[in-house]
Amino acid sequence: MTDTPIGVLWLGTTFEKIPGHIANPDTFDFPVTYRRIVGATPQRLVRDADPTLLEPIIAAAKDLEASGVAGITGACGFLVLFQAELAAAVSVPVWASSLIQLPMVHRMVGRPVGLLVADEHALTPRHLAAIGAESVPVRVTGMADQPEFREVMMEGRRDALDVGRLEREVLDRVERLAEANPDLGALVIECTDLVPFAHTIQARLGLPVFDIVTLTTMAHATLTRRPFHARP
Repeated sequence: MTDTPIGVLWLGTTFEKIPGHIANPDTFDFPVTYRRIVGATPQRLVRDADPTLLEPIIAAAKDLEASGVAGITGACGFLVLFQAELAAAVSVPVWASSLIQLPMVHRMVGRPVGLLVADEHALTPRHLAAIGAESVPVRVTGMADQPEFREVMMEGRRDALDVGRLEREVLDRVERLAEANPDLGALVIECTDLVPFAHTIQARLGLPVFDIVTLTTMAHATLTRRPFHARP
């Protein structure tokens, strides 16, 4: 059971996926299986919230289930809009987005939770309501106006990623968020493209940082339990 893979729904983007990205298999110490969502793009999923994507999303999830995965997650946090439909469509657990952690994180820290998202203007109350987080006090910042992120992740102008440039953009956004909200108790990274910088973010802010990798690692552990043994 420990070698049973986790399935990942992804958009088929072609830019470089560095370690820490959910679409880089080296991110995990367990196997992962990928299925592309036919027709999905960052524009259609993030900015348009295109409801016609539901059919190909469910088709990809069912294909993953048929392949034998133990659970299914997603390579874009904005898949949260389809969480309920996905969970109902397959018989394995589904955690479509890191945002699912929001209610838990808020209860853990008892303070407002920071959100680092791909596009703050695209995040709506519908996204939070989809996972029961509409009452969670969130403080949001986004990457849509950051050149490296916009050119590579959102617009797909090139595949080569300037990692240092993107890291500087990420740190600028989270530092501004923390300065404006000194009462933050934690940060949740919505965008899977930004998880490779979680360690640097935590070092800079000194806060717990949650993302799709923390969630997937936890979920995988619940699906692959092993006996406990006393230490020698």
